Amino acid sequence: MRKILEKIGEQFSRLLAEAGRLSILFGQAVVGIFSPPFRLEESLLQMEEVGVHSLSVTLITGAFTGMVLALQTYIGFKRFNAESLVGTVVALSMTRELGPVLTGLVVAARAGSSIAAELGTMRVTEQIDALTTMAVNPIEYLVSPRLLAGLVMLPLLTALANIMGITGGYLVSVYILGANSLVYIRRTFDYLTYQDIYSGIFKAAVFGVIITVVGCYKGFYAEGGAHGVGRATTGAVVMSYMLIIISNYIITALFF
Repeated sequence: MRKILEKIGEQFSRLLAEAGRLSILFGQAVVGIFSPPFRLEESLLQMEEVGVHSLSVTLITGAFTGMVLALQTYIGFKRFNAESLVGTVVALSMTRELGPVLTGLVVAARAGSSIAAELGTMRVTEQIDALTTMAVNPIEYLVSPRLLAGLVMLPLLTALANIMGITGGYLVSVYILGANSLVYIRRTFDYLTYQDIYSGIFKAAVFGVIITVVGCYKGFYAEGGAHGVGRATTGAVVMSYMLIIISNYIITALFF
């Protein structure tokens, strides 16, 4: 019994220590965004890496999610003669939940893992230590631009995913299932409010911060050579997924 309690205590202490280091890294990165020198060029490069390079997979994910959602909703609603509400369901589902969450998961897998691998490689090859030796703050130089990129690009990617999802639902409903085009469009916007859109965009911003901070944290403290870099990359994706799902519930509870 004593050994079990000791192991539980060790895991809890390790969890607290990791949460503390992650919080400190996040705080220093936020300060670095507003502290000179402002690394605009590096921030733009990271926006390209996080946003532009994730654009194609985000658009495909959004479009086919909306198409599948329209198909499944139409089949279910047809039993109750409520086919006219398919557009409403697709729009609300994409803007509130599926758009930001799926975009966050996709970017976490693509960009979050890349960030962790890049910084992890820099750590094990002592490039981060070299920055410190040259009197360059590694957090301001490496983490802050990535944090800003995630904060800016995730909401933009989510907005595009929402548009693609609603468009995909429209195409399936009208051209495959034979729904009335005007009714679909009217029902789409009848019950869609600004709060639905803003809540999804806010979620995306939070997810962007989670993805970049976790990826930077895992890479920044990687150790153990190539094996450690691989472990940090996997850990970044898993932790990002968990935090996205948990924070999604918390934000939804606060908004609705």
